[in-house]
Amino acid sequence: MDKQEEIKMLKAFSNANSTSGFEEEFVKLFKDSVSEIANVEIDGMLNLYASKKENKGNRPVIQLDAHSDAVGFITQAIRPNGLIKFVPLGGWVKYNIPALKVKVRNRDGEYIPGVVATKPPHFMTASERNNVPEVSDMSIDVGSLSREETINDFKIDTGCPIFVDVDCQYNEKSGLFFGKDFDDRFGAGAMVDVLDSLKGEEINFDLVAALSAQEEVGLRGAYVTARKVKPDLCIVLESCPADDTFEPDWLSQTGLKRGPMIRDMDTTFLPNPKFQQYACDLADKNNIPYTRSVRTGGGQDGAAIYYENAAPTIVIGIPVRYEHSPYCFSAYKDFKASVDLATAIIRDMTQEKLDSFKLL
Repeated sequence: MDKQEEIKMLKAFSNANSTSGFEEEFVKLFKDSVSEIANVEIDGMLNLYASKKENKGNRPVIQLDAHSDAVGFITQAIRPNGLIKFVPLGGWVKYNIPALKVKVRNRDGEYIPGVVATKPPHFMTASERNNVPEVSDMSIDVGSLSREETINDFKIDTGCPIFVDVDCQYNEKSGLFFGKDFDDRFGAGAMVDVLDSLKGEEINFDLVAALSAQEEVGLRGAYVTARKVKPDLCIVLESCPADDTFEPDWLSQTGLKRGPMIRDMDTTFLPNPKFQQYACDLADKNNIPYTRSVRTGGGQDGAAIYYENAAPTIVIGIPVRYEHSPYCFSAYKDFKASVDLATAIIRDMTQEKLDSFKLL
């Protein structure tokens, strides 16, 4: 893909409405993006499997992984005054939620604009001005005047999904994207780009790009994809939180325009160390920038796939500032370096190298 095609794809991916359990809009968009370069299958959980057209079916398998969901919300109940009581889907921090612009998908599949309601400061007590309410006390306003109007006219009730409403922008001068849900739409975009880069090319392994559902609520889809694909090797393409705005230089391990992050640890995952070092050495050989990180929080699909199938697994992360918030920054340069590294690994991998990851 050329740069303008990649930018167009990533903006469309970011703008798609897809939170945990309600991934269908993005899954369809991803399917349309790979249908000419891969054989596509979708299961009942909305996990998508894009198999390289040149796969032979009798060789070891490399699995690529990215997830289709992003953090969002779900309607819990409608209050007597018509406001929506909601529950988060995925890991939100409560102070990022007030005044957030959202869209609610109603029972007819229509998107209704709304906002996380806040009391005007004119009516706040001193205590209210200095405290963020609990999520359980927050509400979303769609302009309704009563519970009956929200349910009967707006057709919003328990179970309706709620999505962040932000349009993605790209600044050609800075090379930065600004928008929502980069976790993990940029990882998914990287999978499309890798498949496109390898289109028609003979490699030593079969290749399956699995787009997994419900990562943000417990890595659920990745357990399913690992059982189905049964990979011999796995590369997780994850958008990962950047720390370059708040950590000192000596401790910052993931920053914009520093290349992908190759993860050494998080609270769910330790990679295969030999595969990890191989990936770093290959990046050095190909002059691909990267950082390594040891995280004391977070988790991603690599844990589910590695533990389910014991296939050597690494995580290539695309740095994103302000993940799990409405507004994110990410650099095209880092996206492209992530694609280059994943593609280089696939092209370079042999059975002998794979076996070496398992030898004592």
